[in-house]
Amino acid sequence: MGLLTAFAGGEEAITRPHQDRTVGARSVSLHGRTYVDQGLVGAGVLSADTVDFLGDTLGSFSSLKIARDSWKRVGDHYEGVLWTLPDRGRNDPAAKLFFEYPARLNRFRVRFTPASGTLDLIPDGGLELRDFRGQPFTGADPGPGTLTERGIVLPAPASGTGAGKVSFDAESLQFARDGGFYIGDEYTANIYYFDRQGRLRDVIRPPTAIAPQRAGRSYFGSLEAPYTGRRNNQGPEGMSLSPDGHTLFVALQSALMQDSATGNAAGRINTRVLLYDLSRTPTPAHPIAHHVVQLPAYTDRGDGSAVNRTAAQSEILALDDHRFLMLARDAAGRGAEKTTPIVYKSILLVDTTGATNLAGTPYETGTASVLRTPAGTMLKTGIVPTNRVEFINMLNPVQLARVGLTVADLSEKWEAMDLVPVLEQGHPNDYFLLVGNDNDFIARHCQMSGQSCDSDVDNDNRILVYRVALPAPM
Repeated sequence: MGLLTAFAGGEEAITRPHQDRTVGARSVSLHGRTYVDQGLVGAGVLSADTVDFLGDTLGSFSSLKIARDSWKRVGDHYEGVLWTLPDRGRNDPAAKLFFEYPARLNRFRVRFTPASGTLDLIPDGGLELRDFRGQPFTGADPGPGTLTERGIVLPAPASGTGAGKVSFDAESLQFARDGGFYIGDEYTANIYYFDRQGRLRDVIRPPTAIAPQRAGRSYFGSLEAPYTGRRNNQGPEGMSLSPDGHTLFVALQSALMQDSATGNAAGRINTRVLLYDLSRTPTPAHPIAHHVVQLPAYTDRGDGSAVNRTAAQSEILALDDHRFLMLARDAAGRGAEKTTPIVYKSILLVDTTGATNLAGTPYETGTASVLRTPAGTMLKTGIVPTNRVEFINMLNPVQLARVGLTVADLSEKWEAMDLVPVLEQGHPNDYFLLVGNDNDFIARHCQMSGQSCDSDVDNDNRILVYRVALPAPM
């Protein structure tokens, strides 16, 4: 286990590689309820040069969901249909390098055999997404460009790649009971609601505090930083629907611009999670709850020096209307731009019980900061964050060895999670937790929109399978 020290925000800071060598089960408790991590039990892989149904290099998994009516146990194995979400394609705004990349969902048939720990992924088509006009989206950065559809201002490049199309940086996926689905967009911080054919039907627009703005105007691109709202490439990275279908959780990847400590590279720990009530409408106008979630802080030097980074969250998974799992990680690993030690990749258990509700306050309807001082990370008096505990430490070399991996083999970005029942008599509370990486289209042989996008390394598409026991069935 890594060495932990006190952090200014009241959280614990990781100052050594945060590893765990637990061989068997490990339990944690939160608010009197016990959760058991039974360990890593399987893994699946698709090579980095895998091509999807539209002929582009497969973009791995910014989010993934098993179709619930498809999951079944057949003899010694399980079968199901897996839907996965790639992000905006191979784009590099800093280098002004953009590829035309229509938004899509990819579909796979999966087969998991616990005895061998093998998860087989068989590509099985997909679904191209369309905007209100029936036009495909583009992944290209919109810069300051916009267009208006149904009275909603949306990002769109004014010229060049993707001109005239709605820009879409898809990061989180959640299916609804009616067969439609929600996708979180990083450019706008919108939540888009699609029908089962992949046509955009409505939008949940973020509150003023979340929407990216420069000088009082919307700015959706990532070439310049907004003054308030979501940080560049730090939008609604996590989204999940409660098992009863009533509560939609939306979590920002890290702190908003106004909640980021000035001059403090680790000062992005105070992120926001919003809860929407879907019981009356699939696209409510306002959250019913809005909380601060404090993320872990770490140093990317791995030598015990002062913390200098925030372990941003990459996905959430609702367990009920107030508890969710949250995947928080460092920016190191296969595919990362910089060669730094892998320090932190963990799945946390978060409970909103007792946390301050910011819904309807100036922290939501305006751009007031939750920070006590601009340079610090302490919350203002009266703002109580959610409770959280670490549930699964992914940096477990003993368990990774079971599936032929080492810590050094792990990708930088792990951004997808889903739970499916084990379906064993006598174990109604047991689930398989699927955790997928986002390989960012990094492959030695990469193609996108008919163009080459080759990299120096292969960053394979991977899914890890953990077995967990919850306090009660979902």
